[in-house]
Amino acid sequence: MAFKDHPSAPEMIMLPSAMFVMGSPQREDVHHNHESPQHTIQIPSGLAVGRYPVTFDQWDACVKDGGTTHKPDDAGWGRGSRPVINVSWDDIQLYLRWIGKVTGKTYRLLSEAEWEYAARAGSQSDYSFGNDPKELDRYAWFADNSGGMTHPVGEKLPNAFGLHDMSGNVWERTEDCWNENYNGAPTDGSAWTAGICSLRVVRGGSWINDPQFLRAANRLRNPASIRYFNLGFRVTSPTHPAPPI
Repeated sequence: MAFKDHPSAPEMIMLPSAMFVMGSPQREDVHHNHESPQHTIQIPSGLAVGRYPVTFDQWDACVKDGGTTHKPDDAGWGRGSRPVINVSWDDIQLYLRWIGKVTGKTYRLLSEAEWEYAARAGSQSDYSFGNDPKELDRYAWFADNSGGMTHPVGEKLPNAFGLHDMSGNVWERTEDCWNENYNGAPTDGSAWTAGICSLRVVRGGSWINDPQFLRAANRLRNPASIRYFNLGFRVTSPTHPAPPI
């Protein structure tokens, strides 16, 4: 089920509630210790996730309406429906407050667990579509096919949940503070707000990265204060959805 709360709001997809196993097993071809230990997460009902990363069009609407004064550089690639880049974690909080105000709903970044659930789309493979990185060209913009830049959202195939660009195009910020592994991590899908909170977890890989960084389990950290040319975000709205389009 897809819906939009407002002409400037991200299009949202309602995801089913489910349990899934987060992290990667040691047998995975590319496994890192910070993806361990694997643990079961219960995702509750009512989770709505942006079909695409937030775009320049959506960010620029926020700027125009006075929600923020930060107009991020597009690196010369163009704005429009390309994913917004060069925004910090704090910049994003201003956008989230603005979109909440104009829609009357609550918006936030996904937790890391919600993000991985959305990226896996019911799979437990390296990627949502399986384990073969040769298939990535159909689903993602990455080092092999991006031409050294971002691309408009939605040009590649979606995953089984109907979400586009979960792999590649831009890294996506999450709500979670950085921890070196999953020991003590929440199991209810909520964000882990303890740890090194000057660093926030980023997910998904980007246009500049090799396939190993686009795996569903891959996770990295990034300073909350940094603005970078391959780093964007996606939103969730856990409040009651609007009627379907």
